Amino acid sequence: MATILAIESSCDETSAAIVLNGTDMRSNVVASQIKSHMRFGGVVPEIASRHHVEQITQVIDLAMTEGDATWDDVDAVAVTQGPGLVGSLLIGITAAKTLAFAHQKPLIGVNHMAGHIYANQLVAPMDYPLLALVVSGGHTELVLMRGDNDFETIGDTRDDAVGEAYDKIGRVIGVPYPGGKIIDQMAHEGEDVYNYPRAMKGEDTLDFSFSGLKSAVINHMHNAKQKNEALDMNNVAASFQAAALDQLVGRTMRALELHPEIKHVLVAGGVAANKGLRTQLTAAIEAFDQEITLQFPPLSLCGDNAAMIGAAAESLYAQADFAPLGLDAKPGLSL
Repeated sequence: MATILAIESSCDETSAAIVLNGTDMRSNVVASQIKSHMRFGGVVPEIASRHHVEQITQVIDLAMTEGDATWDDVDAVAVTQGPGLVGSLLIGITAAKTLAFAHQKPLIGVNHMAGHIYANQLVAPMDYPLLALVVSGGHTELVLMRGDNDFETIGDTRDDAVGEAYDKIGRVIGVPYPGGKIIDQMAHEGEDVYNYPRAMKGEDTLDFSFSGLKSAVINHMHNAKQKNEALDMNNVAASFQAAALDQLVGRTMRALELHPEIKHVLVAGGVAANKGLRTQLTAAIEAFDQEITLQFPPLSLCGDNAAMIGAAAESLYAQADFAPLGLDAKPGLSL
């Protein structure tokens, strides 16, 4: 059993956590920058980095205090190595390397997307082989795991990530950043009356594509404006979400058909908080002809946080898979 101080700073959340044995979250402090970026309609990398510098020390100190941990208790320091914004990543990595060196603790570099998957481990054991649907602002992937830290990406996005598409449509509709949550709320007030295109419909693929859907919505709104036609924005949101979720749920169910050995499905990433996705995927799994356990992380662990990094670091610690103090950021790191 290891006590790990984990640090996450890949984008616009500065976070630190104390995690025991990869399953026991003793603290999880998250400093959000949403209000700073809201006026720009998205994350500004330079501003994000500046906020990380301002907050990282306080966040770590608070995580140690709330986790009732001293440096004698800590067995290792884990940090997100990538993917993410390079400037943001470097702030967390520099802090982690400094602390590891000063207190003579092993350093562990963690893949941010692995962290999202392992967030589920803080709630219930991960039963292998499993399928993870990873849905966030930068990623949309289907990942097959046959064991700890054994990742095989069997489906990936060919262009935009689903979270990016949600935020873009949110900006076009005129809702504040981040738009995903509001689009989800609006979708429940509207109906799928516009029947936006389903990407790669009829293709036997596990890959995703959201750029065409995004363009279809934008063009529809632009044409309506030129014709001075009023659109019901709730219906636009509902029609967009219906097309997006058809892909996410449909590809997930196709993966289960192709891999009958899977008995456990995890959803990970910020879009895992989407109520529409939770409802539709739950219904599809319940109607499936095999017994499948479906797991969503709690809403507090869907977004970026350090506890998920601590959970993912546990098996790396057990394997003594430590990073050198020369650890560098890898903004394009893949699973």
